Amino acid sequence: MVSSKRITRNASALTGWFKSSYSGGSNGDCLEVARGHADIPVRDSKNPDGPALVFGPSAWSAFVSAVKRGEFPTT
Repeated sequence: MVSSKRITRNASALTGWFKSSYSGGSNGDCLEVARGHADIPVRDSKNPDGPALVFGPSAWSAFVSAVKRGEFPTT
C-alpha cells in the first residue's frame, strides 16, 4: 500500500484517522493523522479518499517538536 516514495494513494483504505482538537469546528484547512500504524500517515481532511503522506516515527517526532518550538510561523 505504501510506495517507496512514502505515499499511500488511497488514504481511506487506512483506519484510525483523527483531527487535532486545535482544528476547530469549521472543517477548514485541516490535516488528519491515522493512529495504530507503524509509520504515521497524514492526509488532507477535505480529501479523505485522496493520497496520504507516510512519515517514519523519527521524522514525525522531529516535525511535531519543531511545530511545538514555533519553527513554522503562521503569519
